[in-house]
Amino acid sequence: MTIINKTKPTVLIIGSTGQIGRLIIEALSQTSELQVRLSSRRLEQVETLCAQGQDVVYLDLDDPRTFAGALAGVDRLFLLTGYTVAMLVQSKTLIDAAKKAGVQHIVHLGIFGEWDCTDPHFAWHQMIERYIEASGIAWTHLHPNYFMENLLGIAPLKDGAFSMFCGDRRLGWIALKDVAAVAATVLHEGSAKFGGKDYWMSTESLNGAEVAAILSEVLKQKIRCDYKQPDDLRELLMSGKIPVEPNYAEAGVEFMRQVMDGRMGYIGSVRDDVQFVTGKPSTSFKQWAIENRDRLLPNN
Repeated sequence: MTIINKTKPTVLIIGSTGQIGRLIIEALSQTSELQVRLSSRRLEQVETLCAQGQDVVYLDLDDPRTFAGALAGVDRLFLLTGYTVAMLVQSKTLIDAAKKAGVQHIVHLGIFGEWDCTDPHFAWHQMIERYIEASGIAWTHLHPNYFMENLLGIAPLKDGAFSMFCGDRRLGWIALKDVAAVAATVLHEGSAKFGGKDYWMSTESLNGAEVAAILSEVLKQKIRCDYKQPDDLRELLMSGKIPVEPNYAEAGVEFMRQVMDGRMGYIGSVRDDVQFVTGKPSTSFKQWAIENRDRLLPNN
């Protein structure tokens, strides 16, 4: 159901049922100055949310026929595409539709990459960013580094250990709630303040041993890091245990390879714009571990 209220800006959240989308919606629920529109590619989910009184639309990124109704009356768009090579076509066609619909501001969740990087999925995101800029729509690009929540997903604690697939190299870590807070602030205040800007989110530089030491302190048990190689990640992704599109899986392996050989050594740097946007300090890894202690422990 599409609800158009032109007394206040309408914000459409792509990926509103995912981890980051839910956090953005939670943050935006604190204001009455926006009309927040959810989206889903599952009709049953749309019906459920609609029955709860939510402004929700059916939008399938693989079906541009669903874009017009979803974008009608939308002023600001949060763009998060799926983790597949299809993100290129999905984003291109959605941006074109946003232009037709009169969307005024696109906030895109991208990657922590230098302009000349050669990792495939990083390059895909950069092509999307350039296309957004060429559209003439006001834009803001968000560049998060390695999510702390990966320790709850692709590399969870098990039997007192977790894996790092780039040896002992450092990564820059960022909490998803901080990414969501930045996105929500930009969507709330709009392009007049945040248009045409890039914001980088990398709070703390840690290698596996340093992460293990913090987790050991917080969880009050010995935690170790198993240093693994990019080919170990390929084996995991190709095993079928984690659903992932083959092109994206290979790009993820290439990312770890380039971190290891130094081409993407900057992934281990701190570049923290969270406070510039939100006015609040970002979350340290130790803070995050304390806040997520109960989510970390069940995996042991």
